[in-house]
Amino acid sequence: MAVKLVITEGQLSEFKQKMLEHKQKPGPLMPTLHDAQHIFGCIPLQIQKIIAVELGESVAKINGVVTFYSRFSTEPKGKHIVSVCLGTACYVRGSQLVIDEMSKILQIKPGETTEDGEFTLEASRCIGACGLAPVFTIDGKVYGTTTPTIARKALQEMLGK
Repeated sequence: MAVKLVITEGQLSEFKQKMLEHKQKPGPLMPTLHDAQHIFGCIPLQIQKIIAVELGESVAKINGVVTFYSRFSTEPKGKHIVSVCLGTACYVRGSQLVIDEMSKILQIKPGETTEDGEFTLEASRCIGACGLAPVFTIDGKVYGTTTPTIARKALQEMLGK
């Protein structure tokens, strides 16, 4: 399910001001992309085209950078980011069962956001906590040595159930 993105004139104005500041310094692309992600919550093609024109770059280059780095998203993300590591150590210790349980509870697939815009479920690769495998994060808080039961309890706390 996709959350509808609404871009306001105020956001566009703020973003264009930030781009002007970045253009005064060398290497304006990454700071511009970080600002776009922060201001809009994602960097859709519409915003990528504006960046391309303003920085004199191709849309293909901008899109390549946006889709390469996991920090950037082309779709709006939820208020809460739930990420389950599916790296080798986590996977062999049961992280697929954890993400399946979270998917069932949130009623979305990995890569999707709940209709109310509250949660995004992500499958991530190694987050560097292999000794705690399997691992998931909610809003950056790491949960280690997890099970589907632990995942369910963590989400139920967030959902107020």
